[in-house]
Amino acid sequence: MEFATIIDTKALLETCLAALVAGVGVAFTFSLAILGTTQSAVASREGRPTAAAAFAALAVVGMAATIAAIVFGIVVMTS
Repeated sequence: MEFATIIDTKALLETCLAALVAGVGVAFTFSLAILGTTQSAVASREGRPTAAAAFAALAVVGMAATIAAIVFGIVVMTS
């Protein structure tokens, strides 16, 4: 019995690649949310309202993307 007939290596590699991309992607989008939140607070303290608003928007977009990725992952796992 060949090893290749027991394990579908193509499907295994696709799963590993998808997990890697998803993990890095979610970590990146959440890091944008953290960056936006912290830099918005710093810009607000320094009296730069335009920069504070831009960083706050980045925080909202990053958090929305993180939540969307989590919901998408749950939907894919349950279907």
